[in-house]
Amino acid sequence: MKVTDILRIKGSTLYTVSPEESLVTSLKLMEERDIGSLVVMEHGELVGMLTVRELTKVLVKTGGVIDKTMVRTAMDDSPLTCTTETDMDEVRRMMLDRHARYMPVMNKKMLMGVISFHDVARAVVDSQNFENKMLKAYIHDWPEGQQPADAPKL
Repeated sequence: MKVTDILRIKGSTLYTVSPEESLVTSLKLMEERDIGSLVVMEHGELVGMLTVRELTKVLVKTGGVIDKTMVRTAMDDSPLTCTTETDMDEVRRMMLDRHARYMPVMNKKMLMGVISFHDVARAVVDSQNFENKMLKAYIHDWPEGQQPADAPKL
């Protein structure tokens, strides 16, 4: 399974923000859209990620006063990225290694979407459920006289 499979199911709605945008405005957008991250774009290029993690750090650091704080000061300026052709096992490993909850999907310099750890987990569970159904169907249709001697009777 590849990242493109997740994007096909998830859709391609993207929410971006400028590094010069205020954190308050960004936080309001995240709340309105019920999302946990914003891709930070400048002049059509990915320059960072703003997630709940970065917002939490800034809120703690400033004592909750972020009126004049810009996205640039809070964003992760070297976010983990993948391509549409990245294999799901590699994405899981990358996200686990970096404790990343969100990952922009890039094709060269073009932003194709964002996947979350939740999206990856859902894809894995759906894939396993499909595989289990196929295996159960295969076992159920096993010819009577050809069942292995040590196989349990169903």
